[in-house]
Amino acid sequence: MRLDSHQHFWTYNEAEYPWIPKGSKLQRNWLPADLKKVQEPLGFDGSIAVQARQTVEESAWLLSLADNSPEVKGVVGWVDLLSDDVGEQLARFALHPKFVGVRHVIQDEQDPQFMARPDFLRGISKLKQFNLAYDLLIFPHQLASAIELVTRFPEQRFVIDHLAKPQIKDQLFFEWNLDICDLAKAPNVFCKVSGLVTEADHASWDPDDFIPYLDRVFEYFGPDRLMFGSDWPVCLLAATYEQTINLVEQYSGHYSVSDREKLFGTNAEAFYLRK
Repeated sequence: MRLDSHQHFWTYNEAEYPWIPKGSKLQRNWLPADLKKVQEPLGFDGSIAVQARQTVEESAWLLSLADNSPEVKGVVGWVDLLSDDVGEQLARFALHPKFVGVRHVIQDEQDPQFMARPDFLRGISKLKQFNLAYDLLIFPHQLASAIELVTRFPEQRFVIDHLAKPQIKDQLFFEWNLDICDLAKAPNVFCKVSGLVTEADHASWDPDDFIPYLDRVFEYFGPDRLMFGSDWPVCLLAATYEQTINLVEQYSGHYSVSDREKLFGTNAEAFYLRK
């Protein structure tokens, strides 16, 4: 299966998506038919849809899209991990065979100890019993806390989104490199090769800009714990869907056929579609 491990859908309105840049091409509806139009010519069988709003209503909506779109293979939704009734929320969604994981937008949390909060840890502790993965959406300065989190839960599957968003535009590398190396030592953590172009200069990025970062995650995580993700339609701020794929395909061209198959589908399938 050729699988995009990370993309989004929404019906746009400004109040619900304040993070979407004003005047950008993201200010419209983006739905499964739009993704299918660009995916099919490139040989993709489907994708994992990831939450873009922190509401249980959006999680239910994404699952309804998946019900009517066979190419949406799984949904990483949102539940309130801090809530006393998180178990009930998880039980409700886990009944759906395409509910495969949970994400919280930790990158926007101002509390530097957010990932150590007892209520958050309690929420994370509930995921394994429902066979659900957890997507880590963080910035580089939050990597140290993420290392502590994944160490606390060695049997929980985690995946780091967008390489933890290194500051590619400014070529900031040293501290990110040290921390992503330490995170990769945890065998329960995978990494999405995604979100690259939006962390670079949107107007003038060059494929060589990404090589230092790709070199490191390919070295640290190896062929069995990496998965391609487009971050479509957010990637359209800086590149077409095809360009995001070509970037990773060209970089990985010297790897074996087997390793490229893992990167472009097999690993994501094994990580998410385990029900």
